[in-house]
Amino acid sequence: MTSESLTTIVAATRGVLFDFDGPVCDVFAGHPAPGVARDLAAVLAQIDATTGEQALQTDDPMEVLRLATRVGEDAVRRIEEALTSAEVSAVKAAGMPVTGAVESLRAAHASGRRVAIVSNNSAACVREFLALHGLDHFVHQVSGRYPNRPDLMKPSPFSLLRAAKELEVRASACTLIGDSTTDVEAAARAGSMVIGFSNKPGKEASLAAAGARTIITNMVTFARALLTR
Repeated sequence: MTSESLTTIVAATRGVLFDFDGPVCDVFAGHPAPGVARDLAAVLAQIDATTGEQALQTDDPMEVLRLATRVGEDAVRRIEEALTSAEVSAVKAAGMPVTGAVESLRAAHASGRRVAIVSNNSAACVREFLALHGLDHFVHQVSGRYPNRPDLMKPSPFSLLRAAKELEVRASACTLIGDSTTDVEAAARAGSMVIGFSNKPGKEASLAAAGARTIITNMVTFARALLTR
């Protein structure tokens, strides 16, 4: 990352879109994702044994939801409901916000920019976490996973475009800060700017390969940039 590129992006930003799991909260820190995925796979196996067996091969709860689409609408609804419940329970046990997240949300709001959470997690779990930590007043909109439509999760641009519309800010004037390649891809498809958050070793390379030209390794860096522009 160069400070000039971060400064340039922040200066052009009117809407700040935070991915949730990574930049704000470690969602499954208290209830590890592999265990949640196994529980969801067991539910799916009750509906369709073959797809349930396939779901046991992943440790990503979101992937189990995507696999449910192979079975049908009822399977998607049941996995969606179970996943949302698991996410709400998980954020209650997740601990404190990611270092620098509170400062970044506060700085984005204080700067006069419009602020949204844009997540593949359910809106219910995002709102639960924000309320639990007294952060909801910093966030104007929550654009969570659209119920029963896993095809609209990032890398689809749907949640970003929805957030931009709700914030009444052009998508091109919005910046998404996210820690995954799907965040980078979704921002590109939406025509938005993006800042990659490399919170684990090796992520910087994958974020850059996906197209992120500005990458930070600490959310405090983002908060400071927001306060200076």
